Amino acid sequence: MGTTSDKPKLPSLTLNIDPIPLHASIRGFRFSHLGGDLSAAVNVALLAFPQGMAYALIAGIPLHYGIFGSAVAAVLGSLFARSHYITLGPTNATSVLLLSAFAALQISDEQKLHLLPLIVFLSGLFLIIGALARVTTLIQYISKSVITGYITAAAVLIISNQFKNVVGIRFADGVEVSTFLQVFYHSIRAMPAVNWHSVLIASIAAICYVLLVSRVPRLPNVAIVLVIVSLATLALEPLGIRVDKLDAIRLDAWAFTPPVWDFHNIRMLVGTAMAIAILSLLEGTSIGKSLAARSGGKLDTDQEMFNMGVANIGCSLFSGMPASGSLTRSMLNWKSGARSPLSSLYTGILIVIAAYLLGPFVSYVPKPALAVLVISIGISLINRHQIFVVTHSTGSDKLVFYITLVAGLSMPLDMAIVLGTGLSIYLFLKKAARPELVEYAFNEEGHLLRRHQEREVLEISIVHVEGDLFFGSAELFRDQIRRVFEEENLKILVLRMKNAYILDATCVLALEELIQYMKENQRYLLISGVRSKIYEVLERSGVIEALGSENIFREDPENPTYSTAQAMRRAQQILGGREANVTIYVNPETARDEE
Repeated sequence: MGTTSDKPKLPSLTLNIDPIPLHASIRGFRFSHLGGDLSAAVNVALLAFPQGMAYALIAGIPLHYGIFGSAVAAVLGSLFARSHYITLGPTNATSVLLLSAFAALQISDEQKLHLLPLIVFLSGLFLIIGALARVTTLIQYISKSVITGYITAAAVLIISNQFKNVVGIRFADGVEVSTFLQVFYHSIRAMPAVNWHSVLIASIAAICYVLLVSRVPRLPNVAIVLVIVSLATLALEPLGIRVDKLDAIRLDAWAFTPPVWDFHNIRMLVGTAMAIAILSLLEGTSIGKSLAARSGGKLDTDQEMFNMGVANIGCSLFSGMPASGSLTRSMLNWKSGARSPLSSLYTGILIVIAAYLLGPFVSYVPKPALAVLVISIGISLINRHQIFVVTHSTGSDKLVFYITLVAGLSMPLDMAIVLGTGLSIYLFLKKAARPELVEYAFNEEGHLLRRHQEREVLEISIVHVEGDLFFGSAELFRDQIRRVFEEENLKILVLRMKNAYILDATCVLALEELIQYMKENQRYLLISGVRSKIYEVLERSGVIEALGSENIFREDPENPTYSTAQAMRRAQQILGGREANVTIYVNPETARDEE
C-alpha cells in the first residue's frame, strides 16, 4: 500500500530556484578540486571546438555560431548550475531540429541569422518559465520510446544530410529540404555530379577516424583527424585535388545579436522554440540523472532547467545557437575528473582562447572531412540496444517508437517530437484512466471469491478506489460505479478512498452526478478513508454539503480501518437493523493477489 510520499507531486509555482548558485561553488572551492576541473576542461574544450563546428554545419549556419555558442553556454552553465553533471552547449538533436525547422518554414540563409536569436531566446524563456513552474516532474510521462524514435530519426537525417558534403554534390538552386525523404530524393537526383576528389578526402578522414577510435579511443580523435586530413589535403593540392573548405573563425565575428521582436515571427517560431526547449530538457536531465546516479549524487532538475534557460538566452544575445545538455561532453567532463561546476567555466574560457589561436586555421579544414565526422556522430546516436528494448517490451512502446520514427523521417522533426510526445501521454492516460471494478464476496469458508449468484437479500458494497481520480478516469469511474447499482437489493455503497491521492474538478462533478443518481433511486453513498487534501477538495466544492457530513468519514492514520468501520455502522443505522450481506469491489489485479 502506497503513501502520499510515493506519489508524484503536481507542479506548482514555487520559487525554488537559486538565481546565482555560483557563490556556493566559490565557497566550496578546494585546491584539491582544481586539478580535476582543469583536466576535464581541457578535454572537453578539445572536443567542444570541433563539435561546435559540426553542429553549426548540421544546422546550416556559420561555424562561429557553434563555437561561440559552446563558449557562452559553458560559462553561463557554471554560473547557474548546482552540479557538474551537465555540460551545456550545442547538441546533435537541437541542431538537426533547427535544420529541419528552417527548411520546413522555408527560411533562407539570410533570414536564418536574423531569426536565430529569437528562436534561441524563446526556447530559453520557455525553459526558465518551466523551471519556475517546476514542470520537470512532467517529463516522466514522455516515454523513452519517444526519445529513441526521435533520436533515431534525427540520426538518419544527420547522416543523409551530410552525404552531399561527402560526395561533393549540391542540390538545385532554391531547393529546401526538411525531411529524410526529401534529402534522399534530391541526393539521388544530384548523384551524376559526384566530386571524386571529395570522396577521396572523405575516405581518408573515415579511415583515420576508425583507426584512431579503435586504437586510442581516449585521445581527442575528432580534432586529431581534422588536423591530419587538413595536412593531407594541402599535400594533395599540387596534384590538382581540391575540395571545399570551411570558413575561418574570427573573434571579430563575435557580436551582440539581440532578438528582433516581431509578432509575426514570434507566432511562426514559437512551435520550434517550444520543441527545442522540450528536447533540451529531456536531453539534459537524462544524462544528468544518469551521471548523478552513478556518482551517488543528486540532480536538482528545476535548477538545471533554469540553468539551460539562462544559457540559451545568453546564446541568443551573443552569436550562439541552442544549448542543451551534451551527452558526449557531459560524460567526458565527468570521466575526466570534474569536481565542481567551475570546470564548465574553465571550458568556456579555453574555447574562447582556442577560437582566437586556432580560428584562422579552420580555413584549411576540408568540408568532406568534417562531414565524415558529423556522420560518425550520427551513427553513434543509433542505439541498437534501446531500439531492441522499446520494440520488444510492450505493444504501446513499439507503436510509439515506430510512429515517432516514421514521423521524424517524413515530416519536420519539431512536429515529430510533438506527435510522439502527444501519443505517449495519450497512451499513458488511457492506461491510467481505466479503473475496473469487479465484485467479490466471502464464501462460507471465509475466502474472497468472484461473485456470480444473484442477490437475495439487501446488500452493502464496499468499493476500494485504487489510484488517482483525475479527468482521464472520470467517465469510466462514474459508469462503473453506476453498474454497482444495477440490482435492486444493492442499497448502500461505501466508497473507500484511502488510496486516492488526487481528485480534480472533473471527478468532483462526476461524484455529484453519482450522488444525484443515487438519491433519485433511493440508494445511499458513504465515503470512508478520506485523506485531508481530498477532504478539502470535497469541502470547497460543496460535495460534503450535497452528500451530508454524516455520510463522510475521514482517514485515521493510526487506525486505517476505523473510518470504514464507522461507515459500516452508519450503513446499519440507515438499514434500521435489517439483515444485509457485505460485498467488496476491488481492482482485479489486487483481487488476484488476495485469492
